[in-house]
Amino acid sequence: MVSRAIARYIRISTRKTGNVLDLVRGKSVVKAETILDTINKRPAIYIKQLLRSASDSAEKRFKLSPAELYISMVKADKGPMLKRYRAATMGRATMIKHRTTHVILELDKIKSQEPQEDKTGNRKQRTGNIGKKQKRSSTTVRG
Repeated sequence: MVSRAIARYIRISTRKTGNVLDLVRGKSVVKAETILDTINKRPAIYIKQLLRSASDSAEKRFKLSPAELYISMVKADKGPMLKRYRAATMGRATMIKHRTTHVILELDKIKSQEPQEDKTGNRKQRTGNIGKKQKRSSTTVRG
């Protein structure tokens, strides 16, 4: 983790915020900013501010440009609910819950393009016929 930013008590539900976060999770900072610019959702405004704050912090502390960073972790947690009441029929009152969200965003440095080892290095190559019944060919002679 290079940089971390937290936004608390955002007056949007966690579910709506999570939908926007899924679009930028794991992306580079530059790509995530362009996605947040083009999307027409209210949580995108707050997430963009949070992303800029984290990238500015990384730039000041570690002299890293936003092109060298990616979003390593981002999550939306539930915050406290503001409970209000509204008049209902027959003298009753119904509760309205205004939900809040805490968003945590972490940036990390993009790893250099090193040659990666094969994940299947020690495994045998699978053939297509394992676990399947083999069909008889039509040229076999039956007795």
